[in-house]
Amino acid sequence: MNTVSLRAAWRALVLAGAAWCAAAPAQTSGFALEGDKRITLHARDGSQVEIGRVHFQRGADGRSSFRVALDATRFTDHFLSMREFKCLQGQGEILCHVPYPHRSPAAVVPGDLAWLEHSLLFLFKLPGEFGAKLWNGIYFKLTLTSEGLVGVPQAVDLNVISAPPARTDVAPFKPALRDDLPPNARWFTRLTIH
Repeated sequence: MNTVSLRAAWRALVLAGAAWCAAAPAQTSGFALEGDKRITLHARDGSQVEIGRVHFQRGADGRSSFRVALDATRFTDHFLSMREFKCLQGQGEILCHVPYPHRSPAAVVPGDLAWLEHSLLFLFKLPGEFGAKLWNGIYFKLTLTSEGLVGVPQAVDLNVISAPPARTDVAPFKPALRDDLPPNARWFTRLTIH
């Protein structure tokens, strides 16, 4: 086989390989942002509390709209700072859900879960404290894994969302407004959606 024939054969092999790769189905993470999923909080002692569900609906544009429905039977009502909050008692700590108070697109894509994260905002307080301290906000930063979404708590000041944002299409809690917490700093150390 001469050099020209060898190059032609090599080029044909490379083109055939590229065509096969393009036709092969893309690998997925094994977890799709569609259908009903459970939302679970995981505590420091290994216990778990299923707090509700999220329903995803895949759109033609690749985005998934979502609707979060918390299970009211899992929470107790606390009247803090002239407002009612749905709260969970942890060991030495109370975690209260803070609904995002402004309009949002309520949609996510695998690389951008910010609006779902904003639907799962919380604040924590000690049992003896009065009122809601909005600077004690908890933001669960979600990561897509093969089994579902895993959220680790970050500290935020919920006063940031007390007034409507200038743009309703951009999630306000950018990384610069969130601080990582030391491991086990909060009673609920993880949130999962699966």
